[in-house]
Amino acid sequence: MNKAKILRAALGSAVLLIACGAVIVAQQQAAEAPATDRRVQTRPAVAGLHGLVTAGHPIASSAGLQMLLKGGNAFDAAVAVGAMIALGEPEMNGIGGNGFATLFDRKTGKVMSLAMTGAAPKGLKPAEMTPELLNAGMKAGIVPGNLGGYLFLLDRYGTMSVADVFSPAIEYAEKGYPIDPMLADDINRGKNNLSKYPTTAKIYLPGGQPLKAGELLKNPDYASTLRKMVEAEAQAKTKGANRSAAIAAAFDRFYKGDIAQEFDHFFRANGGVMRASDLAAYEPKWEEPLHTTYRGYDVYSNPSTSRGGFEVLMQANLVEGFDLTSFGPGTPKALHAEIEAIKVAKADIYRYVADPKFTIIPTAGMLAKGYAATRRALIDMTKAGPYPNPGTPEGASTTSAPAGGKHFPDDYDAEQHTTSYSIADAFGNTIAVTPTLGGLFGNNVVVGNTGLLLNNGLRLGSTSPYPTDVNYVGPGKIPILNNSPVIVLKDGKPAFVFGSPGGETIGQTEFQMLVNLIDFGLPVQQAIEAPRFVVDAKPNFYKPGAALRVQIENRASPETIAALKAMGHDVQVLPGWGSLGHMQAIRFDPKTGTMMAGGDPRRTAYAMGY
Repeated sequence: MNKAKILRAALGSAVLLIACGAVIVAQQQAAEAPATDRRVQTRPAVAGLHGLVTAGHPIASSAGLQMLLKGGNAFDAAVAVGAMIALGEPEMNGIGGNGFATLFDRKTGKVMSLAMTGAAPKGLKPAEMTPELLNAGMKAGIVPGNLGGYLFLLDRYGTMSVADVFSPAIEYAEKGYPIDPMLADDINRGKNNLSKYPTTAKIYLPGGQPLKAGELLKNPDYASTLRKMVEAEAQAKTKGANRSAAIAAAFDRFYKGDIAQEFDHFFRANGGVMRASDLAAYEPKWEEPLHTTYRGYDVYSNPSTSRGGFEVLMQANLVEGFDLTSFGPGTPKALHAEIEAIKVAKADIYRYVADPKFTIIPTAGMLAKGYAATRRALIDMTKAGPYPNPGTPEGASTTSAPAGGKHFPDDYDAEQHTTSYSIADAFGNTIAVTPTLGGLFGNNVVVGNTGLLLNNGLRLGSTSPYPTDVNYVGPGKIPILNNSPVIVLKDGKPAFVFGSPGGETIGQTEFQMLVNLIDFGLPVQQAIEAPRFVVDAKPNFYKPGAALRVQIENRASPETIAALKAMGHDVQVLPGWGSLGHMQAIRFDPKTGTMMAGGDPRRTAYAMGY
């Protein structure tokens, strides 16, 4: 081993030991102090000259950092994080789930969007579905998208092999790792559903009992699935395949080979409708991202089938007409303007955004500055407004989707489970990825011997309960996600990169982050930890005129909360850290060339760098 390799290995070990120690100390401190007492910064911002990884779980950040220390780039690290975070937060995400990535490639100076989103099985029959069947079980899962997306990313922008980037996750899946209290609580909370399926129970309820904090989580079947793709890559190379063809061989083994056949056999035997042909039809999509300008910055996020990208950009366009800086962070006027912008944007998004194969989305019209100015007139800065009717942006169709299915309940459980991570490297590249399983443990069914859970994308919320809506559930249709990682450039160079989980709240959380960073100039960790709010709708956001409620963390000042109520907002105060989103962000300093990363204390996030 040469000196450089020895140094990297030693540095990697030191970083991981320090990180593990920091996690233990932080967990002990969190356990000792009530959530409502933690009103000050709970995480340090992490500096980096060469690279930063901030993810929803420390073991995932460590996997990404290992790739950077070995000379890999941000995109190599992103795939390693994606494989590992499926173990750190298996209730939130996995390679069998779906998601989006937004990246900046230093070589081309371009921002790109990657949709890692599978569709509903072609054999799905909506008329036979119930809310329960849409939410969990053998028929609730959609085609896994994340694995294919990660391999597409590695092929196009990465430098390392499948074997390299999957190695940390394989080791942890085989040997196990001690789980944190949050995952233990989620397993216990979901145990009734998890126990219904033997393939799931053997991983998360060994011996019939939920894993407890500190006990080892092992998933040898997941390790085996990853190893099969490593084997496919190696076999292709022995036959003379180049790097790209070898990665394609790994992709094909999953989506067209024996792993796809395992899916087919399992669902045929257990009453599911997913088939090998559904997996074979899947391909991730490289797309131009949505784009707007905001106070001299270029803001990018994902197009449909994400609704969150539309939210962030449309909300920014709406509040650009107000001098938020003069209002000040956390003030009633600033929060009121943001709340009202969220209402107005959602009215359009829930009317027009769906799978573009099944509808025409008036993207340019929705993002036009002139349209924002027109819709801004709905915002009264003295009082709370209702949830409005959608507008008519240029290019919009005024017709509804044809009826043909049954009306599902208006009111449904909007609980969502997602994670997000952001990475920057020494070469000037940066990426944010937001993968998800949808609900708690997704469809709750581990597929055969693959070790994988699927996204329950058919659930109400990700699909509309109304048969005339463009986002009503249908065979071959990609359900809507809110996942929408954001990259912000200033003068063509990265200024900020961030993303958040939170289901319905993702676009709202990212919008608040954008305002905190640009309008209020907050340091990255302070911007993450600032008191947060979300707007919720009953029965749902698909319905104009729905009743709206603002949930806000009690770390907001009492004066601000009282003022919002006086304006007519229905305000619910949440204790301490209300688990409203889970932001992972990196801020770039153009003067010094350094980067600062933050992790959200609302969950188990940690940033690492060197």
